[in-house]
Amino acid sequence: MKRYWLLFSQWVTVLLAIWFVVATLQPQWLRGVKRSVDGMTLLQAPPAVSGNRPVGSLSGPAQKASPAVVSINTRQGKSQNPHGQDPWFKFFYGEQEEQNPGGLGSGVIVSAEGHILTNNHVIEDADNIEVVLSDGRKTLAKVIGSDPDTDLALLKISLDKLPVIVLGQLQDLQVGDVVLAIGNPFGVGQTVTSGIVSALGRSQLGINTFENFIQTDAAINPGNSGGALVDVNGHLMGINTAIYSRSGGSMGIGFAIPISTAKQVMQDLLQNGKVVRGWIGVEPQDLSPELAESFQLPKVKSDQSQQGVVITGVLQNGPAAKAGVRPGDVILQVAKQPVGSVSDLLNQVASLKPGEPAEVLIWRQQAPLSLRLTPAERPSPKKKAP
Repeated sequence: MKRYWLLFSQWVTVLLAIWFVVATLQPQWLRGVKRSVDGMTLLQAPPAVSGNRPVGSLSGPAQKASPAVVSINTRQGKSQNPHGQDPWFKFFYGEQEEQNPGGLGSGVIVSAEGHILTNNHVIEDADNIEVVLSDGRKTLAKVIGSDPDTDLALLKISLDKLPVIVLGQLQDLQVGDVVLAIGNPFGVGQTVTSGIVSALGRSQLGINTFENFIQTDAAINPGNSGGALVDVNGHLMGINTAIYSRSGGSMGIGFAIPISTAKQVMQDLLQNGKVVRGWIGVEPQDLSPELAESFQLPKVKSDQSQQGVVITGVLQNGPAAKAGVRPGDVILQVAKQPVGSVSDLLNQVASLKPGEPAEVLIWRQQAPLSLRLTPAERPSPKKKAP
């Protein structure tokens, strides 16, 4: 009997030791199975350790950036028909359409003072702009300035303890990097979608006058305009602005204005209330190999693209006309910077300071010619008629 008792006590000791080791090192093994009162056996995962997220989770950057992304509600305060609610007026003329349509978009808080970056088309023609924060606070915003040429606008709100997003470094972003798009699509509430950077430096899309887009396949839908495109660190890399779609919804081709462009525009709007750009008054056209051959331009190496933009029209009495530029000239350089495309010419001329002379190198009659040109300020884009 004593022998059996000794064996029993030894087994109990061993089992208790095993239980203690498992409970200490792998407690989930003991909690992995739960039995319900109805006789079903259910497998229940153990609660995750606080702060320990699964590998590959993007909750960290989402939680870091999301509080600084706001929803923007706009309203146009058009006057309503004073007889609109008159029963006799309704009897003869029927129900009248809504006279003060609203809009919905997103924005990003970029400073503790309450500055918000968004798209120009989100707040354009709006008389009332309401900003809704992720914590539920609501306030009216005033417009500091807007830039239709890049589709950016800067707003300001007056609230304390504002969440502020961290601005990223665009040069660190590469094709294939994971990014998150944060905004308020279709007004359903703040939403986070993920994807990768599909391309950088997208231009000539016909969306804005000045284009240098980040392309992403992160889902961007109506209402995301003005929202944030962030990297895996939660840093702001771009302002979501447009999508390519045949249905009106996301098809995996979205575009964001890079933070480098947004910062430059924001600084100009803060200082001047508008963006001041150079302008010379020409109609340019990209130079095809056939045109380059007809102009007898110097041949380039096989690994280089043809340099130059042909001028098809010159505005009378404009800066270019006064400097001696003619239709048929090929602009090779602006301020000693080579011109390779219409987009290059547009950006280089825009960077010139109005009123300050700059050197322009052109190709005319099979020879280079240097002209001194004084750019003017780029006219503001005309608003479309209602």
